[in-house]
Amino acid sequence: MMPLQRATAWVLLAGALGLAGCVRVGPDFQSPREPWVEHWNSTALEQMSRSRPQPDFLRWWEVFADPTLDALIAEADAYNSSLEIAGLRVMEARAQLGIALSGRYPQLQQASADSLYVDQRQSGGRNPQDRHFWQHSVGFDIGWELDFWGRFSRAIESADAAYFAAHANYEDVLVLLRAQVADTYFILRTFEARLRIARENAERQKRSFEITERLFRSGDSSELDFQQAKTQYLGTLATIPDLEGQAVRSRNALAALIGRPPGPLPELDARTGLLPLPDQAVLEDVPANLLLRRPDVRTAELAVAAQSALIGVAEADLYPSVSLLGSIVWSTSSLSGASDSLDMVAGPSLVWNLFDHGRIKNDVRIQDARLQQLIEAYRDRVRQAAREADDAATGLAKALESERIRFESAEAAQRSLDLANAQYLEGFADFQRVLDAQRELFQQQESYLLSRSDALSNLIGLYKALGGGWYRDGPLIDDATREQMRQRTDWGDLLDEPQAADPAATEDEPR
Repeated sequence: MMPLQRATAWVLLAGALGLAGCVRVGPDFQSPREPWVEHWNSTALEQMSRSRPQPDFLRWWEVFADPTLDALIAEADAYNSSLEIAGLRVMEARAQLGIALSGRYPQLQQASADSLYVDQRQSGGRNPQDRHFWQHSVGFDIGWELDFWGRFSRAIESADAAYFAAHANYEDVLVLLRAQVADTYFILRTFEARLRIARENAERQKRSFEITERLFRSGDSSELDFQQAKTQYLGTLATIPDLEGQAVRSRNALAALIGRPPGPLPELDARTGLLPLPDQAVLEDVPANLLLRRPDVRTAELAVAAQSALIGVAEADLYPSVSLLGSIVWSTSSLSGASDSLDMVAGPSLVWNLFDHGRIKNDVRIQDARLQQLIEAYRDRVRQAAREADDAATGLAKALESERIRFESAEAAQRSLDLANAQYLEGFADFQRVLDAQRELFQQQESYLLSRSDALSNLIGLYKALGGGWYRDGPLIDDATREQMRQRTDWGDLLDEPQAADPAATEDEPR
């Protein structure tokens, strides 16, 4: 090749490499957020946000000042299987991103080596000869499809968004897990409190039943009083096995959440008494910002970003594929007089699928339809998140209002029973009033505990609805799992923990 021709070839090659990746077909990502989200708020949420300074929203459970709950959530963070699976999906997404990143480099890098034994036998003619020799060759082939239309850069963009979506999904599992641990813990505490109330009332009613039985046996009271006292006592007694069964099921559910087998949880015995109930929620930011920071909302938005890039990947097939091909082959032979050879071949290649009968265009349409589905799913997810937040705030406000009323009602029922007992002993009231007062006290105490439980559930639901507790300063997968995977497969540095994100950083835009 003449010097001028060689220079021209290098200029053309440099120009081709410079153009590679300059054009990216397909749409650039646009956030599917709707205008109303930026300034959304509600009356119920405004009411819940008026409070004195409280613990960090990222660790909202500390508002209950319950060391047992703190320890249970820390244990769930370390040993819950669903959270571990979500962390492994992040590692899987990192590997998928690595596959996409490989598209930046030559797709074909293949070395080959051959050794062939040749046995040639000739017959007839003047000088028939038999030849036996070895032929050896070593070659290296390279093929590099240039990213003219952004096929590979769009694939990287999609895989990158999918990786961050997997991380957001991990945070969503974390939000749900912590809320579920707290909710199950307080449900168990509620059953324990209801059991105490049931046993206290059963003991109280048992004494009344024994008194009426003695009076009936001695002829000083009617059988009606005796049977009514017996009925009420046995009815209250029958609630105890049901409550015990529900308490065991709640305890087993809590054990599963923290990664333990079903069985006793001795640490729960260290804290008894009335359930804590803060009178306000902890909202350190405007609800719209908290709503958009919800991990499931960010996951849905990142899924839109990943799918948007896939349209460009599909659309790149509409255009010609330009590749640079090269091959180096060295060959030698054991045949006497044969010479060694070194062949070098290089040049561009263009492939264009001109007649695909609409397959590529329909694939682009499929990807676009999937994008629109994800956009609608994102918008629905945001609306559902807003609904959940408003419902939880409203439920909390109403449950607190009901709890205050039922507290007064339970106190009045206790006072009513004291008066009924006093009047019965003094002969100013019949025993029926005592039975009525006992039954009413039990009902009001039960209602009061249930209203407190409802308020707690709504408070936890509000934190969950606004994405509270999404950040964890800890490994995505535990050390034992990481070591097991490294012994089984060469993971390189993919199992190393990525740098933790700043919890104060804005998570509004997909990266």
